[in-house]
Amino acid sequence: MGTLRSLQYLLKWLSRIWRFIVASFSKLSGFTVIIQNNSGASSDSPPGTEPSPSPISIEPGLRLILTGPPGGGRTSLADALVGCSLPQVGGSLGAVMECTKRRVVVDRRELIIIDTPDLLGPSLGDSKRALETLRSLQLASPGPHAFLLVLQTPGSGDGVDQDAASATKALLELVGENATGHILIVLTHADCLGPGSTLAQLLEDDAGGLRTALYLCGQRAELVDNNPDKPVEERRELARGLLERLAEMRALRGHYTHELQKREDQVREELLMDMASVLARKLGQEY
Repeated sequence: MGTLRSLQYLLKWLSRIWRFIVASFSKLSGFTVIIQNNSGASSDSPPGTEPSPSPISIEPGLRLILTGPPGGGRTSLADALVGCSLPQVGGSLGAVMECTKRRVVVDRRELIIIDTPDLLGPSLGDSKRALETLRSLQLASPGPHAFLLVLQTPGSGDGVDQDAASATKALLELVGENATGHILIVLTHADCLGPGSTLAQLLEDDAGGLRTALYLCGQRAELVDNNPDKPVEERRELARGLLERLAEMRALRGHYTHELQKREDQVREELLMDMASVLARKLGQEY
């Protein structure tokens, strides 16, 4: 009886540890916004009938983390990618304090977008920046296929140009130097540039340390017009082109695995083995 009570106590203790770990991961899951594609077939079926198989095959999810300084156009770019325009609550993105997650199907491709607060600036403080960086990675588990570093195109605004080189270095400091091949710089507000302005011209002028930034991440930047007043078809074309570029990156490099994901897998495996051992001993006592 003493042995049985000891096993029961041990199982109860392990169960509490497991609930604590699950609760901790749940707290990191942030606020999730699920946006369903209105053009897709409905999964609802009349009672008593089997749902008919969908003739449309869905590609595996493309997981993206959007980051960048406030005013760069992260949310408007995310809206263009998912094909909708959500009202911005609370003013500028600098007021956003936690990561958000959207999931949608665009052109038969599942798309998971993690929008972030100001991870690259001082507004959140070091502790909050670290927490939200890891939260964004956890929301993109098992790892993001790309970090979209969204910056306002140099010369497209009245203020000081956003420094692409500094932003790239700050992002690498947060997520790790091995993420270089997974960073795509997206330059927004291209409609505010003069006629005939091109990416080649921007690189020649090297405004905002653009050449250094592209050297650090080893990618060609994307110059986009994310004006929300653009015609719907033009916004869709922008999304298609950018998603094709990101799909090519995924095919070439796969997803990025941060130390957080590696440790999560290790903790789960160790806990699984411990609980399996306890259960095996319990079963041995019953026979």
